[in-house]
Amino acid sequence: MELLADIGGRPGIDCMGFCKYCYFKAVRDVPPFGCKHCLPITKGCHYCTESVKESYPGFKPVQMVVQELNQTIHLNQEGIERITISGGGDVSCYPDLELLTATLTQLEAPIHLGYTSGKGFNRGDEAEYYLENGVKEVSFTVFATDPLLRGEYMNEKHPEAALSNLETFCSGSEVYAASVLIPGVNDGDVLRQTCDDLEAMGAKGLILMRFANTTDQGLILNNAPIIPGVESHSIDEFAAIVDEMNKDYSIRITGTPLWDPETGAPFAIVNDPKALSMLPSPTMEATILTSRVSAPLLGSIFKSLDAPVNVIGVEKDIGCLITIEDIEKLDLTDVKSTVIFPGRAFVHDSEIKDVLNRDGGDRLVRRGPDKLTVDGEMSISMTRDEVIQREIEGLSELIDMVNMLGIPPKN
Repeated sequence: MELLADIGGRPGIDCMGFCKYCYFKAVRDVPPFGCKHCLPITKGCHYCTESVKESYPGFKPVQMVVQELNQTIHLNQEGIERITISGGGDVSCYPDLELLTATLTQLEAPIHLGYTSGKGFNRGDEAEYYLENGVKEVSFTVFATDPLLRGEYMNEKHPEAALSNLETFCSGSEVYAASVLIPGVNDGDVLRQTCDDLEAMGAKGLILMRFANTTDQGLILNNAPIIPGVESHSIDEFAAIVDEMNKDYSIRITGTPLWDPETGAPFAIVNDPKALSMLPSPTMEATILTSRVSAPLLGSIFKSLDAPVNVIGVEKDIGCLITIEDIEKLDLTDVKSTVIFPGRAFVHDSEIKDVLNRDGGDRLVRRGPDKLTVDGEMSISMTRDEVIQREIEGLSELIDMVNMLGIPPKN
């Protein structure tokens, strides 16, 4: 099993200040969204009111983190494949990170430092300790290897120290760097310099993240825009940048919400007839609601299967960030009598059913699988075969739902 050492922490507070582009910057109180964890008769639970905002009380004491891990180990009685240290704050800012790492290395499993920017490092040589104590993989938010840009956009006091530690981590572990791409700031020549530096350091890969600055791009916490006046790359522009960088550099470069040039994710199965033939045959009629990024890809899959299923994309780029407002904007004309929507969407089951039947219909509305594919954050460490297998599993589950809940198509 993979263990998660959840250290807690609050965005913007337990990371030495918000980055200019942080998703959690300027978060305001919002009404409960509703989600798959809510009770049928109650809209709102801890997950869709607090966890969505990563509203932790702060970093957890190291004793609590270790105790939680011991309980997990005791209950599972499985071998430990990997231990990930992660939380709502910056891992490098966790005051007991050295002690926690030294404790976890006794479990004799490789340790993964979850997303950190290195903002908690100020000497430049901290990485050596972690490499000596079992750290084998690091997820490092680099943004750019230009220290001035890191200082300005990441609110970083010691950018040179962070970059020095990044280089040391690259020399002794697998480092997957990440950059939120802001047009005119860290794309273009700056991105090429960053890729040059990461390649020279020996990084394993770079995940490019499209900057979200509007509600339809994913800012659902009443906090758009994050940076006024900035127009994010279009989906096509962003995918082209990912393609170009991956072609020009030896390190693996992927993007989120899309795409991965090496595996073809998301929905790599679109271009794999053999894998498509392994899916169940959709025989019943249904409508699939999804994000506008996924809609054309998912739609082409069902078209290839000659299925009586139509796929409708709402005005949101990310399926798991769909809210009831996106559903309310839908024209119900083409929505069939059975509707399946993303499993992790932030809507309450009874509310979405009411909205989708506001035209007097009696549609059967059900929550679908949590994931049908993977994005660049996951696929960067996967093979094409592993991605395809994930998609076969997720899509088979979805098609089984269609066949179980749908109605026979009209001749």
